[in-house]
Amino acid sequence: MTNLKLRALAAHKKLLEVFGEPTWRDPLPAIDELVSTILSQNTNDVNRDHAFNALRAKFPAWELVRDANADEVVNAIKPAGLANQKGPRIQQVLRAITEERGSLNLDFLKKLPLEEARAWLTKFNGVGPKTAAIVLCFSLNMPAFPVDTHIYRVSGRLGLRPEKMTVEQAHPHLESLLPPESYYAAHLNFIRLGREICGARKPNCAQCPLDKMCDYASQKET
Repeated sequence: MTNLKLRALAAHKKLLEVFGEPTWRDPLPAIDELVSTILSQNTNDVNRDHAFNALRAKFPAWELVRDANADEVVNAIKPAGLANQKGPRIQQVLRAITEERGSLNLDFLKKLPLEEARAWLTKFNGVGPKTAAIVLCFSLNMPAFPVDTHIYRVSGRLGLRPEKMTVEQAHPHLESLLPPESYYAAHLNFIRLGREICGARKPNCAQCPLDKMCDYASQKET
């Protein structure tokens, strides 16, 4: 594990040298981020944002989304794809949060221990480890490391996780390898690496800044 920690930290520092300190968009309130991340499932950022903005334009308050006719919500979020699944899922989550908390404010999570906050979010249908981690990290500034498809792929090729480890298992595993203060930048830079260089079908190992420490690249050379 010590060697893995050193490799993960070295990869993070190298990406900081190459890509710089990344900055995501302005943080959203936690409930906004939760809905946005549900919309992002199985689609790209552009479609997610179109759907989110359309939903907010039609329903200026989340209480209105919660109480709306299901078809109206589904129609508003069609740009995100899978609207027939995501619309009811969003409404169910909003209703469940209201029933338990009496409002749609999630700031109380900041006062909870990380694992308790994570467990509270993931008990809702449609809120998995990645969605919860994004809300915790980007909205609430809590030390959670979201693992998306790019990070899962890159971490596997770098040898930072066992080959057969699931995405769900990769969240706590990768959190254990990196210092919490690095999660924000590491998450964004590993995604950028996966999108721009370490693609799923044709990774451009020749242009990769991590090729010297990558198991996948070294295997290609042999």
